Amino acid sequence: MNKYERIAQEVKQRIMDKTYSGDDPIPDEISLANEFQVSRMTIKRALDTLVMEGLLNRKRGHGTFIVKSVHNGPVNVVVNEMLGLTNVLRGKEIKNKIVAFDVQFPSEEVAAHLFIDANSPVYHLIRLRVVEGEPYVIERTYMPTKLISGITEQVLYGSVYKHIKEELGLNIVGSHRTIRASKSTELDREHLDCAADDPILEIEQVGYLDTGIPFEYSFSRHRYDKFVFTTVNRMR
Repeated sequence: MNKYERIAQEVKQRIMDKTYSGDDPIPDEISLANEFQVSRMTIKRALDTLVMEGLLNRKRGHGTFIVKSVHNGPVNVVVNEMLGLTNVLRGKEIKNKIVAFDVQFPSEEVAAHLFIDANSPVYHLIRLRVVEGEPYVIERTYMPTKLISGITEQVLYGSVYKHIKEELGLNIVGSHRTIRASKSTELDREHLDCAADDPILEIEQVGYLDTGIPFEYSFSRHRYDKFVFTTVNRMR
């Protein structure tokens, strides 16, 4: 992870923890550069990232302010963010429950999304993500075993993305996401503590490495009362 990315994550965590006041500007670029012992350009790039994510807003002549909505209610996930739940909720206690874990040959649909043939085995994972003791998300994920090696139960109890980046040395650069409303299923009701008439926010995702190769095809089903998803569009 680059310096500006680490700084962006730290500033984001301070925003979520309310270390910075929501009524006053955050520390200026020079102050942050001195604190983190980096150049002002690195700080500018880190803050630009958070502006693009919709967490910060610059007011010319007044400073950089926190966008009010990040303080309230459910977890706010920016649609173009590719961090994984562990990084989105840094500072929170996240526990993973393994519902299913096996290796299988992919269906035609899974093979097509991962650009592999039907004879290439994939990991099939179902994990429940529990945040501060409450079920938040249940994920069904497929990953090619040839590309993403070394997935074990120990990895699944931690961060899969961390394993991919730090242990395998692969660079995750983006994803294609489809977000839809869905009715709860029996699996949802069993693990997410939701009622039969509760809606579910589902994200169907294909994740890509910097080589352009898809490494993940997944369905993440979120409790409707725990998340909001936003998109940020800026005029150029």
